Amino acid sequence: MRILITNDDGVFAPGIAALARGLAAAFDGRHDLVLVAPLTDHSGAGAAVGPVHERESIPFEAVEIPGLDGLPTYGIDGPPALAVILACIEGFGPRPDLVVSGINHGVNAGRSALHSGTVGAALTGAQLGVRGLAVSIAWGEDPVPWETPVGLVCGIVPVLAGMTPATVLNLNVPAVPPHLLKGLRHGNLGSAGLIRSVRPEHTPDPVAGTAIDRTSGAITLTMRGAGAAAERIAERAELEPDSDAAIIADGWASLTPLTGVREDLSNQGSEALAAALATYVPPVAGTV
Repeated sequence: MRILITNDDGVFAPGIAALARGLAAAFDGRHDLVLVAPLTDHSGAGAAVGPVHERESIPFEAVEIPGLDGLPTYGIDGPPALAVILACIEGFGPRPDLVVSGINHGVNAGRSALHSGTVGAALTGAQLGVRGLAVSIAWGEDPVPWETPVGLVCGIVPVLAGMTPATVLNLNVPAVPPHLLKGLRHGNLGSAGLIRSVRPEHTPDPVAGTAIDRTSGAITLTMRGAGAAAERIAERAELEPDSDAAIIADGWASLTPLTGVREDLSNQGSEALAAALATYVPPVAGTV
């Protein structure tokens, strides 16, 4: 099996190095590994590929990561979804059978999964018929216990390899050492996002000297998990029971199956389509 390793934090991020070392050690030559990731941080890129229509080629370079001697490793000038596409059309050797994306520093749960470059890379592979696993760990105090998600990944990969092509799993892990992890559970994709609240701050009016100029300013963000202990307790109370974010907050690793862009064949989709199609009025012959 050929495994593509990628991420959105950049090819030199510690999470992807930990992931690659863990996979190399676990499979010890039994699988063909290749690492292709952005040269710079593309966090929050989702499944973006950038303005490829304006470029005749995508620059890349071979890079070296300590402890990964012999593993083909490349950095590209582009986001992770583009790295996956290039690998899947054999830009870096044979087409991969499986994409492992991560390890992202910061969970990609709930609504955040839509915007995550880590998840976007795995879903891009699925669009091309390749199985994928997105891997993230919660923010925590240094040293980051990368070994916790690595151990889970090494158990999941052989199982995922036997699944239907285009299967994608999203793994989110709390920032705890392996012996403190409660276990692995299914986490429903919740509605919570990374941004908890916003506060607009308007630029003072240059004439009146008051904050009434609403044409410019800044919006201050409050991120989940970034506040004091009391705030984090309040945040947990907002989470739906059995959601991915709630499970992680309770000390469990969360695993969620995901699907990407598909035609909506539900009744809701069919009704919306029929109503929109009915709005079309053919132009009368001879009119402009």
